[in-house]
Amino acid sequence: MQMNHDTRCALDDVVDLLNTAPEGDAPDALVSVADLCAFVKRNALSDVGDLTERDVADVRSVRERFARIFAADSARTASELVNELVAEAGTTPQLTNHDDYDWHVHYFAPGASVAHHLAADGGMALAFFIVAGERDRLRRCEAPDCPRAFVDLSRNRSRRYCDSRTCGNRLHVAAYRARQRESSDSAN
Repeated sequence: MQMNHDTRCALDDVVDLLNTAPEGDAPDALVSVADLCAFVKRNALSDVGDLTERDVADVRSVRERFARIFAADSARTASELVNELVAEAGTTPQLTNHDDYDWHVHYFAPGASVAHHLAADGGMALAFFIVAGERDRLRRCEAPDCPRAFVDLSRNRSRRYCDSRTCGNRLHVAAYRARQRESSDSAN
């Protein structure tokens, strides 16, 4: 799937945000202002001012809304959720060039909170996926003990794991060992 730099960055931000959520044994990775500052820095979010506990709560709320979009059972449901999200964020498309990037579009209003920034840019990136008929590329890892989100950008839509080096290899090694045990047991 072809997508511009802004859409790719916004989707990466959405996935990273989703993957801060507590799941199984993994604790919530977005509980403090320091956690949110680290997220903002890691994702190079622009035009973000001083962060507060209120920002943490608001971003966690946006995270939950992104999770509902990923889990939506239909394009119609996903589109309704995206529409609500970007409308509440006060989406205000603006052309900008900064930080050595050529002209691109920010969907958040200047001076918007970090939550509105994520909701507007991430919501629009998800909207583009829905419009392109690519919603099924928004996935969760198929490893039984890994709920991490990812966007399948493979040509044939075949990616099953959040990271083939960790989850994919771990499952393939486990399956291989199980086959070896089974073969050994049947030979005895």
